[in-house]
Amino acid sequence: MSDPAFPAGSPRIWQVGALCRAVADSLDARFNPVAVRGEITGFSRAASGHLYFSLKDATGQIRCAMFRRAASLLEFAPQGGELVEVFGRLGVYEARGDLQLIVESISRAGQGALFEQFLRLKARLESEGLFDAARKRPIPSLPRGIGLVTSRGAAALHDVMTAMQRRAPHVPVVFAPASVQGSQSPAELIAALRALYGQAEKGLIDVILLVRGGGSMEDLWSFNDEWLARCIVESPVPLVCGVGHETDFTIADFCADLRAPTPTAAAELAARPRDAWMSDLQAAAAQLQRAVHRRLDVAAQRTDQAAARLGRPLGRLAAQEIRLGRSAHRLRHALQLRLEREAHRFAVLAPQVASAVRTRLEQDGRLLDRAQLRLELLDPKLVLQRGYALLEDADGRAVTSVGATHPGQRIKASLADGTVDLTVTPPALI
Repeated sequence: MSDPAFPAGSPRIWQVGALCRAVADSLDARFNPVAVRGEITGFSRAASGHLYFSLKDATGQIRCAMFRRAASLLEFAPQGGELVEVFGRLGVYEARGDLQLIVESISRAGQGALFEQFLRLKARLESEGLFDAARKRPIPSLPRGIGLVTSRGAAALHDVMTAMQRRAPHVPVVFAPASVQGSQSPAELIAALRALYGQAEKGLIDVILLVRGGGSMEDLWSFNDEWLARCIVESPVPLVCGVGHETDFTIADFCADLRAPTPTAAAELAARPRDAWMSDLQAAAAQLQRAVHRRLDVAAQRTDQAAARLGRPLGRLAAQEIRLGRSAHRLRHALQLRLEREAHRFAVLAPQVASAVRTRLEQDGRLLDRAQLRLELLDPKLVLQRGYALLEDADGRAVTSVGATHPGQRIKASLADGTVDLTVTPPALI
């Protein structure tokens, strides 16, 4: 319901903070990332290491902030009155409602042409769909192997291999070296990637890492090559790009299936820690063991119930034996199939679990055999073989007392090797 104090069609009433956030979101969607050229004025460095200044030209001025993390990467000391080009994100400082530019990198005027070239290529490739989120693939959680492209002498190589050794030493790393800077670098990077694509098509690797340490825009320019971008998109397996520092962006980042802020982060995203897999494996093994115990308990209970239902007449005993034998066979077969499937699945991750399951299976099989042997020992035929007989009247009821007979009554006696028809005679007089 509309407020009667305001006419229909009046502007929405905003909370101040909500309005600032909405303006910030609009700026982010409309302009960012943004590059600005201007003269530094009002420059100051806070005790925290953050830099604060404004950029101005003949027609305007904008407040800027550069946080310590980004400022520590500067290759020169900015000064007031210096003409620079900055790269960053436009936003709103909500506490004061001020428009400000969060600066991620600063270069002396002259690198602007490179950035303009970067933006033109980015816009063209984006229009062709090379950056579409729909074509991004998830990184496999358990890769058979990981491909790595970087320079042979780069710190990024050491960072990635150290992270892999710490998190997933069981995963092989296939290294394809290439220079990561200079005019020859794009061609070498493409050749290295294509070599790894061949390994991927053979099923040897399931993810590729393209990494390099930080540097200036010129240092990272190889990763803004159009043909490298198209090569990345052709990768048959997911590709993670970890180039530069967290604030660096290249065309390769946009083309990759996943961007990592650093080379070490790329390795961490591609390899889940071994301890996590072992924890999952132990939980699965415990669950499997509980399931086996439950099945064995049910089987033992059914065996006890079958033994309790066994009657003395041979006909009922034979029927129970047949049903028990079938049940035991089906149970053993089902357990065998289930445990073999589970053992095969876990054998890929931990052969020791598969061995334990097979050992448990053999032990449970022996327990079942012994239970069946004890059941067979209850067979009345064994008693008959010792000279006893099973007496039944004409209706098949067991005769267990003299008082249940009368002279002339027809009785069948079951012996170990057959039956004999008998007639009850009067008791002899003493």
